Amino acid sequence: MTALEVEDAVVEYKVPGRPTVRAVGGVSLHVDAGEVLGLVGESGCGKSSLGRAIVGLNPLDSGRVLVDGREIAPLRRRARPVADRAVQMVFQDPYSSLNPRRRIGRQIQDAVAGRGGTARVQELLESVGLPAAAANRFPHQFSGGQRQRIAIARALASDPRVIVADEPVSALDASTRLQVAGLLSDTATQRGAALLMISHDLSGLRVIADRIAVMYFGRIVEVGPTDAIWTEPQHPYTRTLIKAIPRLGRDAPMPSEPGRREPVVVSDEDARLVECAPGHFVAAEALVAS
Repeated sequence: MTALEVEDAVVEYKVPGRPTVRAVGGVSLHVDAGEVLGLVGESGCGKSSLGRAIVGLNPLDSGRVLVDGREIAPLRRRARPVADRAVQMVFQDPYSSLNPRRRIGRQIQDAVAGRGGTARVQELLESVGLPAAAANRFPHQFSGGQRQRIAIARALASDPRVIVADEPVSALDASTRLQVAGLLSDTATQRGAALLMISHDLSGLRVIADRIAVMYFGRIVEVGPTDAIWTEPQHPYTRTLIKAIPRLGRDAPMPSEPGRREPVVVSDEDARLVECAPGHFVAAEALVAS
């Protein structure tokens, strides 16, 4: 069952006196319930803009976002409707997304009011590997990895159908990245939620994602099963991302600084996704070039 659908999403940034910047140029994707879709691309490709648009933080200039077939409205000044809380976000920096002056138990409690109270808060903390007593502590009393676990617990408090995780492990040390990423993936699949995992680390997504979507200058250029993306990448940019992953060993080449990339503009016809194998889609321009 499809939990998240994005249809022709366009996000533009308008600054007076400057040309309009199209960060997301007509992206369509879907994530099934219990599935993990990895969204990968270099910095500035528009993946965070898309993630924020899905949860309503960025307004869409056109297109729409649906959760279980119901369109999600952008966030306003008033409290969000209960039905729209079915989509939640885990941010890159857990400390800035938590209120430093409130105990974490109270912050999680805000999302579970009327549905279990203190017992529910303790249950959520324990589900992410933290003791129930942690509810009485403040955010600064936890490590970065623990704060990200708290952020995950808060996102789960409303029993979401969709979780958008925007670079949730990039600020963590190497020893805790896989633990937190695995926790997100396992929790989402066990609860039947759709997880959109945004990252610039293709190798990290390989471990947890069922499918991977590759984003390049505001468009999806390739999407398919994780194994297919790794073993049979069809788009030149996907192959570039895979080649850029550092290798280990004495004979491994030293990474070099990539050249500056100029924005790429392609027609809607060339950008349309064509199925090249079961469940594996690539931009039409790549098939023409090959």
